[in-house]
Amino acid sequence: MYLDARILASILHIPHTGIYVFEHKKWPEVEGFHPNQILSILYPNDPNVHPNMALTTNRLSVDHRLLHHLIVHQILPTGGGYAKLSRMQVFIMWCIISKIEFCFPLLILKTMVRAFSQKKSVLPYGSLLTLLFLHYHIPLDGEISTKLKKEDTYNKSTLNRMGWKKEQGINRTETVRICQGTKNPYLNISYHNISYR
Repeated sequence: MYLDARILASILHIPHTGIYVFEHKKWPEVEGFHPNQILSILYPNDPNVHPNMALTTNRLSVDHRLLHHLIVHQILPTGGGYAKLSRMQVFIMWCIISKIEFCFPLLILKTMVRAFSQKKSVLPYGSLLTLLFLHYHIPLDGEISTKLKKEDTYNKSTLNRMGWKKEQGINRTETVRICQGTKNPYLNISYHNISYR
């Protein structure tokens, strides 16, 4: 049994195109990507931010924080806390903001292999495993299926858990919906009247 990014793309019915890169410890080296450039977009009020420092989410704008939240829960799942940004997360944010396609099947495979090789880690993309097992005719008899939601709603409670607080008596109850198509994991993000001061 063999699985690479191209085979995974065909099983999941998603494209096997775009930037073919995955780095964990260092900045990806891709033509047109300059860490200082994306950092100045993510941290416009901090002229001292630089690529060699530890990056945190607490100074990101609402839009960028929601984008990071989406990345760590859907695109590049991570365990543990979400207060820090990895270089790969920043790179994916750059791809999304710049509308540059990246090879999602490669990202899935590399993330799963990395999780498997660590002592304390949870295997990400669990919902995709069923498709892989079915493709390779691995019997799933006796397994209990769980229906997945097609969308997550981000409301006041979610934003509070992400660290936002009500200021000056402003109570915001608008929701942000992040929709995911069943055949295509490229996510369609729509923001609805979110403004925190």
